[in-house]
Amino acid sequence: MLPHSRKKKIVAKTPKFHAHTSVWDRPGFLVRRLHQIHVAIFLEEMAEDNITPIQYGLLSALADLPGLDQLSLAEEIGIDRANVADVLTRLENRGLVIRTVSTQDNRRKLCAPTKQGLAFVRKHYENMQRAQDRLLRPLDPAERAEFMRLLRCVVEASNDLGRAPLRPSAQRGAAAKIEERPRSHASTRTRG
Repeated sequence: MLPHSRKKKIVAKTPKFHAHTSVWDRPGFLVRRLHQIHVAIFLEEMAEDNITPIQYGLLSALADLPGLDQLSLAEEIGIDRANVADVLTRLENRGLVIRTVSTQDNRRKLCAPTKQGLAFVRKHYENMQRAQDRLLRPLDPAERAEFMRLLRCVVEASNDLGRAPLRPSAQRGAAAKIEERPRSHASTRTRG
């Protein structure tokens, strides 16, 4: 145990915190918090069938682009290969996705939604959209458009810095114009 006088010296040297340390001035903190809020809203809207935003995003990507291999699917929605395999396993266990080995390259697994998976996407589209609307509810229509424009700008400018860069297909919505970047050596490895 420290002598009483030593304790005072330690306490006296504790730095004072100032406004510059406020997390409310850090975009990264606010983005993380906004993500937490979005997930909470999304899970509430999808409570009937208990699906996460990433699971629904992956399933809806496959509804639009059936037959993607796992690596291309990971790049399509911007998650790493290990995570996409885990999410696919969960969706496959629920009977929403099927994976088959490619006849052209047995190292590749092709993914597609099942009939139940397509029905699930259709059934929950309005719930998903309601979650997006609720997230932006505090903004008026002009602010929503500007917020989305700025989000796309930041994502496009920094896309290659993420652990798993987003490489959306040409079939995505015209609103998200993230240019396809050349594939790195890591992403040209054997597809799984």
